Amino acid sequence: QRQFVESGGDLVQPGGSLRLSCVASGIIFSIYPVGWYREAPGKQRELVADITSRGITNYADSVKGRFTISRENAKNTVYLQMNSLKAEDTAVYYCNCHRDGRPFPSWGQGTQVTVSS
Repeated sequence: QRQFVESGGDLVQPGGSLRLSCVASGIIFSIYPVGWYREAPGKQRELVADITSRGITNYADSVKGRFTISRENAKNTVYLQMNSLKAEDTAVYYCNCHRDGRPFPSWGQGTQVTVSS
């Protein structure tokens, strides 16, 4: 059964940093692109960063230069290093693999990131 387990979220002050992790199981992780998404209260879930199976990365304009996505295929894990955090980064963060340009229908529980002083 395909599963994604996110961790690393926390309450952090503006300007701070966090590193999120997501472990995938029940899937041949290494062959798929994978993305980090976030969903803020009252907003739609949005893609913030993704990385191909070969390590090519893309970022939403809102996080470019501040967030870094990476993957460790041997551990079925994808990371999101978040620096210079802003209040508008507050959201629940999820990861998911992509097939044919779309995320798989199953999602994990996500991890809460709150940026506040």
